[in-house]
Amino acid sequence: MRSTSACCDNITRLKEELDTADAVVIGAGSGLSTSAGFTYTGERFQKYFGDFIAKYGFRDMYSGGFYPFDSLEEHWAYWSRYIAINRYMDPPKPVYQELLHLVGEKDYFVLTTNVDHCFQKAGFDKHRLFYTQGDYGLWQCSKPCHQKTYDNEAAVKKMLAEQKDMKIPSQLVPHCPVCGAPMTMNLRADDTFVEDEGWHAAVRRYEDFLLGHQGQKLLFLELGVGGNTPVIIKYPFWRMTCQNPKAIYACVNLSEAYCPKEIQKRAICISGDIENILAQTLR
Repeated sequence: MRSTSACCDNITRLKEELDTADAVVIGAGSGLSTSAGFTYTGERFQKYFGDFIAKYGFRDMYSGGFYPFDSLEEHWAYWSRYIAINRYMDPPKPVYQELLHLVGEKDYFVLTTNVDHCFQKAGFDKHRLFYTQGDYGLWQCSKPCHQKTYDNEAAVKKMLAEQKDMKIPSQLVPHCPVCGAPMTMNLRADDTFVEDEGWHAAVRRYEDFLLGHQGQKLLFLELGVGGNTPVIIKYPFWRMTCQNPKAIYACVNLSEAYCPKEIQKRAICISGDIENILAQTLR
């Protein structure tokens, strides 16, 4: 009962801080999309990748994406499905829309490690988004020979329509228009990740947003951020909260809602499903 009461108190505090904040900085990790229904295991994985599971014994969609397939035709058959369902389909639950309802009237900015484009599909202003780790909707040269990315929607949908026996036609395998090398996903995995003009423009907008609100009452709202890449969202949010005595740090996470003791008095840590917490905050 004490745990339930504490959660309700924290939700009430979160509502109050959202109402009174001068601006909101949202930090979003994979837990946000998981709460929206973008799961990489279970029924959803079985539905779209049953043939790959039967052949290779894959246990989840993510690890299957790293498998060294014998051919690019098979590689892109797998990845075209992966991109189609995680980038060009909408998530089953309206979690991102609920988040927009909460912050849409505020001055906000989003920093996210998610690459599924859910923020823009839900109606968030694209000029208030910084996708630090790439985008399922973009390809780049695998070398890379130049710092440019390419939209893949039309090509992916064609791959999806024409693949057969877990392979796409050879003529659909994408190659770099500059050097002819195979294309690859624009996802940060190593030092070949392409940071194109759009990426750098988003960096500048994020930095300008923080500079413009320096010393104001900021709410750093962290949603579904785990421990894989804490240096991108979690640690900077802690540091900026510590440095600004008017700032509040809020963390909503299914199992990892915590903060350092230095900011505990100005922190709201809520353990629970993000969909449920956002729905209660909207009431």
